[in-house]
Amino acid sequence: MASAAGSATTAARRRFTGLLPDGLRSYRPLRWYWEVALLALCLWVYNLIRNAAPEKVGVAMGHAEDVQRLQDRLHISFELSFNRFVADHALVAQVMNYYYATLHFVVTIAVLVWVFRVHPRRYSGIRTALFVTSMVALLGFWLYPLAPPRLAEMGYVDTLREFNTWGSFARPEVADNSNQYAAMPSLHTAWALWSGLCLVVLARRAWVRILGVLYAVVTVVVIVGTANHFILDAVAGAAVLGCGFAVPYLLFGRSAFREAPPRPDEEAAVLDIPGFERGEPAQHESVQHESAQHESAQHGEQAREQGSWSLETSR
Repeated sequence: MASAAGSATTAARRRFTGLLPDGLRSYRPLRWYWEVALLALCLWVYNLIRNAAPEKVGVAMGHAEDVQRLQDRLHISFELSFNRFVADHALVAQVMNYYYATLHFVVTIAVLVWVFRVHPRRYSGIRTALFVTSMVALLGFWLYPLAPPRLAEMGYVDTLREFNTWGSFARPEVADNSNQYAAMPSLHTAWALWSGLCLVVLARRAWVRILGVLYAVVTVVVIVGTANHFILDAVAGAAVLGCGFAVPYLLFGRSAFREAPPRPDEEAAVLDIPGFERGEPAQHESVQHESAQHESAQHGEQAREQGSWSLETSR
């Protein structure tokens, strides 16, 4: 017994608890206005850095040829035939174009707000994963400029330009103020996977979890069908998301989807509950439940005693 207790203590000591101090790893009440300001700042920095990345057209075109050759060797080059199929069906192309141009930001922000409102103790880790993913993607834009298939002069149809999609990167007013050669990795894929994972892991209703899976899958289909990304761009987007989720673990010592531990003052309040032992917060609800059952049993015994006493008195 003593050896088992000693090994358990040693394992607990060796458990990685994150690089941040305890005060920064514990839960702190969220303030919506600070989160809105932080989100606006990060979006501004993201657009600033993304658009400041040098648009090396020749290099980006060469990289597109390299990616296409690699996909040919891997036998995963089906984008061209699928893209032409989409271009031949105007309604499908327009739906995909507007999906690509709008849901990228709308769904991501909506999921972030949902996590903030419904899962506040998980919010900091999940938000950190999203922000880190975006910053790592920016590094990829700088280091590996890549022309999307629609601009690579390989026979792909630029459905955004062909059908004059409002708000798309092909519109002159957008293209002139956006880096057109920031395709590796696919941030559309990374953000869609992030949104889908949040819904799959945290949503209670099955149909919402299914919707999260469908959103991620359909996003990959859309970026390929509209010739905005190669398949390998999507693979790189998934890898970048993996980096994004690794950072919260390094900082907080837990998965991004796990709840933040209570602050020391919250732990002190919990320890006031009879029978609660330090280091066993998972027993909090069971202790309360057992206490309620005990009180209910006591009341039942008192009621029975009173009933028997009144019965004897009446006799």
